[in-house]
Amino acid sequence: MDVRNAVGDVPLAVDLDGTLLHTDVLWENALALLGRNPLILFLLPFWLLRGRAHLKRMLALRAPVDPAALPYDARVLELLEASAGRPRWLVTAADHAQAEAIAAYLGRFDGVIASDGVSNLAGPAKAAALVERFGDRGFDYLGNGPVDLRVWRHARRGWVVNAPGSLSRRAAALTEVVAHWPRSHSVAGAWLRAIRLHQWMKNLLVFVPLAAAHRFFDAQAILASMQAFLAFGLCASGVYIANDLLDLANDRRHPRKRLRPFASGRIPLLHGMVAAPLLALAGLALAWRLSPAFVAVLAVYWLSTLAYSLWLKRIQMLDVTVLAGLYTVRIVGGAVAITVPLSFWLLAFSMFIFLSLALLKRYTELAAMASDGGDRAHGRGYMTADLPLLQSLGGSSGYIAVLVLALYINSPDSIELYSRPQLLWLLCPLLLYWVGRAWALAHRGRMHDDPVVFAVTDRVSLVVAALFGLVVFGAI
Repeated sequence: MDVRNAVGDVPLAVDLDGTLLHTDVLWENALALLGRNPLILFLLPFWLLRGRAHLKRMLALRAPVDPAALPYDARVLELLEASAGRPRWLVTAADHAQAEAIAAYLGRFDGVIASDGVSNLAGPAKAAALVERFGDRGFDYLGNGPVDLRVWRHARRGWVVNAPGSLSRRAAALTEVVAHWPRSHSVAGAWLRAIRLHQWMKNLLVFVPLAAAHRFFDAQAILASMQAFLAFGLCASGVYIANDLLDLANDRRHPRKRLRPFASGRIPLLHGMVAAPLLALAGLALAWRLSPAFVAVLAVYWLSTLAYSLWLKRIQMLDVTVLAGLYTVRIVGGAVAITVPLSFWLLAFSMFIFLSLALLKRYTELAAMASDGGDRAHGRGYMTADLPLLQSLGGSSGYIAVLVLALYINSPDSIELYSRPQLLWLLCPLLLYWVGRAWALAHRGRMHDDPVVFAVTDRVSLVVAALFGLVVFGAI
């Protein structure tokens, strides 16, 4: 890292959003406030009518962000540390109250210049404020965006942070560029993580009704199921992004979730706020090509997942019940997509097995919190003292699912659909083993915090799934 001439008498002015931070404080404040009260969305236009600076002030006062939880750029922090012998100023278009809190937390700044609720200190206004205080070419400046070109024009030297080479070249035409620090990560890779393609594995449940009806060679039904799979995937990705945006503070306290693209600042929050509704609309548009009934099922799924992200995930036991229901809705959607009647046995089995998986997910998250010394799950309604209860309920629910499967095997529906239904009894010990093993691994702290990821990456689980399929095909 180039920190030459870091020490001296010339003040070092550092931008906040996108430079010192891998995020934007304005959108951090807005999302924090929306997470507490979504109805506040209707007040935002009225605040904005009084100016962008007033909007920032209202958001900063009502939903201040904890400076300790924000994602800082390590390179900028290192430069600030190396510049301890010169004046260092935090200069930002963010609201002064939020900027002061960040500066006080870091303890590396001698002063703050920021928006004050009346004047928005961005672009030319920031340049004018710096020239007025330090004089033309009387300061060095760290920035990250095209708007900072107005500032570099008056700076003695500059650092270009988290920006493409084209911006560094434009800045070099205006001032001496000491260093160009591009983004240290792949944006494309971050987006793949954000939309969670691996979570689309859950949407394979839409094919369960097709398999249960033995329509393996019905090309029209297969195509409809594939469209349903894609529609659920698009809607789910939109909700995953919305959930991550609204759960930033809690994710940043989590040992693994803090590395998620939005929590770590790898993707700008505004981009996520645009992508979330667009993905949901794309899923609903694709659903319309199937049938209005499937649109209704997908809309119920989308609204339920949104309600879960906003409120329901904070309510103890209701959260896992809703999660189990969301798995079951995928099966309902698959049946509606190919217009086959819903099976009572299938719905009963799916509710109990997915409740077990939802409890397994919550148990694993809570156990991770306990191992880090926490006494509760942030943003959830659970305490670490609830671990034995969750384990008991989750194991019991999984075994009840096996009981439902056994009752189905002995039912007239099974005898009518399968030529050798007695073979299906082999499914019971397979499922008993898998459920028991999953909970034993969770008890030992060896379970992934997402049971779906565990199921598709665990060799034993894949072997059990293969045996499950062989038994079913043998019974047909």
